[in-house]
Amino acid sequence: MNIKIPSIQPHAETRAKQLEAWQQLITDYLKTTKQSTIDVRESQNCPLFNNATINRKLSQESLLIILEEMGKTGRAAPFDKSKNVWEVYWHSLDEWGNMLYNWASSNGLNNTVCTLFEIREGDNTVGEEFHGLDINVLIKALKALEVKGRCELMEFDDNQGVKFF
Repeated sequence: MNIKIPSIQPHAETRAKQLEAWQQLITDYLKTTKQSTIDVRESQNCPLFNNATINRKLSQESLLIILEEMGKTGRAAPFDKSKNVWEVYWHSLDEWGNMLYNWASSNGLNNTVCTLFEIREGDNTVGEEFHGLDINVLIKALKALEVKGRCELMEFDDNQGVKFF
């Protein structure tokens, strides 16, 4: 079986549209499946990058180009220097932080400590887009919020929490 591997287009305008389309597909897919990481080495096993029906797959090299492009806009970041595993954000860390802050404010939780477990899995967050969010993404979003002086991350009794201001 001869599998065709599409490449990233060389023409600048076509390439920009192709990269934009792939970025949207990736973020939509991860949002739908509630995932936040992509392992480039395992990408050939993912239906998003391997369409057996039409014998097409996205090469690891092309995926890396797409992820690097997403990194330039704050939509992805490599876990390590090898760039094999990437965190992908279907919202920027600032957007996640703003959602969390707005939720805390609208629920009267300013100056109250919430555990990260409560935020990720609590009854009060069911229906919120950040419910079930990957813990690493949650912490990075809260750290971005902390830099702005809108919250403080804290650790206590083998637990992590946040106090919103």
